[in-house]
Amino acid sequence: MKPYYKAYDERYKTAHGKGVTWLSDKSTPIVMETIRKYNFTSTSPMLEIGCGEGRDSRAVLEKGYNLLATDVSEEAVEYCGQAMPLYRERFQVMDCLRGQDQRTYDFIYSVAVLHMLVLDQHRNGFYRFIREHLTDQGIALVCTMGNGIQEIQSDISRAFELQERAHESGRMKVAGTSCRMVSFETFEREVMINGLEIVEKGITAAVPDFDSLMFGVLRRKAGSGEFPLTTGS
Repeated sequence: MKPYYKAYDERYKTAHGKGVTWLSDKSTPIVMETIRKYNFTSTSPMLEIGCGEGRDSRAVLEKGYNLLATDVSEEAVEYCGQAMPLYRERFQVMDCLRGQDQRTYDFIYSVAVLHMLVLDQHRNGFYRFIREHLTDQGIALVCTMGNGIQEIQSDISRAFELQERAHESGRMKVAGTSCRMVSFETFEREVMINGLEIVEKGITAAVPDFDSLMFGVLRRKAGSGEFPLTTGS
């Protein structure tokens, strides 16, 4: 049985089977803004966690950056390979909660992924993966749904249930997915207990897909070393 956070794989299959994408092809401005702000070069190793249909990876790859774009969804990775054949080998299926990459990266980014992880153990695993795969001077950009104040979470037992959703092509029955939005207070606590620290934070957007995204630029906490594993329900 697939874990609840893989429900997007089914949603992508439904949309692609109808000849459309689920989300837009508009890149998230803060990704390229962060790359420029922190002076990454074309040789800096970069990792995207949750590339989806390639909205942000396309923009980064076409600028000539050294990116490995990953997603837990086989459907999404296959779609990206077909849509961007020149970069097919830059896309890879990876579940950061279950596997470990042997490489480290100067820049890791993840847009609209963290909010799909509801259980504490999975959110902690996400942060630990980032900490363990950043170079000593590396940074991570994490964008997640939320306004910094509200806290809500969905019932993960209902992931995969078919539900009718609005789409630019019309109403569509797709798999339900999971969502957990947290406040900045909770976000900061999660970051800290997993051996990371916040360099900067704020609210951004990825229009037309996400009107409000919390973001944090993270780095490994000084002296964290082999930080003890956190636990969660």
